[in-house]
Amino acid sequence: MKRNILRLLTGAGCDVRVVPATTDPDDVLAHEPDGVFLSNGPGDPAAVKHGIAAIGRLLQEQTPLFGICLGHQLLGRAVGAQTYKMTFGHRGANQPVRNLASGQVEVTSHNHGFAVATESLPGDGPFGAVEQTHVNLNDDVNEGLRCRDVPAFSVQYHPEAAPGPHDARYLFADFVSLMEGAR
Repeated sequence: MKRNILRLLTGAGCDVRVVPATTDPDDVLAHEPDGVFLSNGPGDPAAVKHGIAAIGRLLQEQTPLFGICLGHQLLGRAVGAQTYKMTFGHRGANQPVRNLASGQVEVTSHNHGFAVATESLPGDGPFGAVEQTHVNLNDDVNEGLRCRDVPAFSVQYHPEAAPGPHDARYLFADFVSLMEGAR
């Protein structure tokens, strides 16, 4: 987890407790979190079986979730979507992404070689319907998803990028709103 993620979460008013990715979901729930942030990390999301299962358990408990990068891919797999290895991946701090709700184009920072397959987002999966929220304007790759029936969303890119771009920092406030709405 990057230090700037912690800085932005605490700046948004969150009291943050960091646990290893391998922490049992029941141990996470024992802390009675208002929400859980799924951080970035390297690797093939399909190989992170314990993470996918843990996210599924957190979703069963209606725990608000916000994931980025690998966290996005793991959330996608936990709700029933598929992931795939991209031919080249997305790299750099200048990837144009459209927020489908607002229509705004955000300049975003990327460093990933896997993606969530948009066509596999479930209309009625194990945790209900899942919708695409962001799309890469260079190649139409999925860049974000939101669950309609459980409090969870994620983006493929890095809204915490430092020194920037900062176009997607609003997502941290969205996470706080999601947690407040779940209380």
